[in-house]
Amino acid sequence: MTEHSHESHENVPSRQRRRFAGISSRAYEHPADRSALVALRKLSGFDTVFKTLSGLLPERSLRLLFLSDSVRVSDAQFAHLNDMLRDACYILDLEKVPPMYVTQDPQPNAMCIGLDEPIIVVTTGLVELLDEEEMRAVVGHEVGHALSGHAVYRTILLFLTNIALKVAWIPLGNVAIMAIVTALREWFRKSELSADRAGLLVGQDLRASMRGLMKIAGGNHLHEMNVDAFLAQADEYEKGGDLRDSVLKILNLLPRSHPFTTVRAAELKKWSETRDYQRIMDGHYPRRDEDKDTSVTDSFRESAAHYADTVRTSKDPLMKLVGDIAGGAGDLGGKLRDKFTGQGGSAGKGGATGGSADSAGPEEPRNPDGPGTGSEPAGS
Repeated sequence: MTEHSHESHENVPSRQRRRFAGISSRAYEHPADRSALVALRKLSGFDTVFKTLSGLLPERSLRLLFLSDSVRVSDAQFAHLNDMLRDACYILDLEKVPPMYVTQDPQPNAMCIGLDEPIIVVTTGLVELLDEEEMRAVVGHEVGHALSGHAVYRTILLFLTNIALKVAWIPLGNVAIMAIVTALREWFRKSELSADRAGLLVGQDLRASMRGLMKIAGGNHLHEMNVDAFLAQADEYEKGGDLRDSVLKILNLLPRSHPFTTVRAAELKKWSETRDYQRIMDGHYPRRDEDKDTSVTDSFRESAAHYADTVRTSKDPLMKLVGDIAGGAGDLGGKLRDKFTGQGGSAGKGGATGGSADSAGPEEPRNPDGPGTGSEPAGS
């Protein structure tokens, strides 16, 4: 990266990027993100957990933790990251630059946490894995989380998955806590899609965003990877096979707080090709000073339209079946039988295919939540 000085400051790559003055997070938020957050807030017991943890996790303790055991990014430490952070905040017009810390962890990861004010944390594994433009997209991703106000919910998710399930003082039953954790994970998976879009708005380099996601999935071996083949994996994953595969995909996803990396890449590429993205790049986007006038009904309508379109265009067998049912397709029993057995019209012959798959059972999904930041992929 070009060294910052009064003479060369204007030559820094970020200075050649578009700036989105006063941009509202509504400009890049995925419709599913907003819907999942509304559903989370309505969940029975969530207000109780929120108020309880807000009182137990003062902002000062989080900052002291990272001050004592991580390196704070500044002009004197990790200066190139500090430049990226300031540039990202400038591009998305985030007035107060959040503190950023680098923590020793070989797992590539990044997160935005905090209850009163956001704190951005990146691991050494991530810093060592990504090049400048890839890292710029990740920093923009985290600034997008900050602008959207995601940090507080992420903090509660981390605390619940790492600590609260092991103690008895939360004033709710274990089933209620698990329901809240599941809803938080569902929301956070959707919020990642929003933050990926923010990262693209900051980096303004789709190829760098794709490379970063590929590296998170396959390590620092770009010469062995191909963007088109990587995106083809997402298409193959979505098509699934039959309804059994659709169910397995749901089971594998439930314990995660992030969408699968190939899915993130495909979603981001799809958005980059839309008119909505082009309008933002042309300077036409929702602004923060209009947020107060935004209709909740309109947001619900937009989210509902998104889900209807997802069902209509999805290649997933379960989503296709939902679309058939919604469309009033006949012979529902036959469709269910055929989809689950994957045998078309010959489901009743032999029956071995369905039986063997059922006896094998779904593979136990790896639980990514561990102590500290966990083992989730970067860009959280």
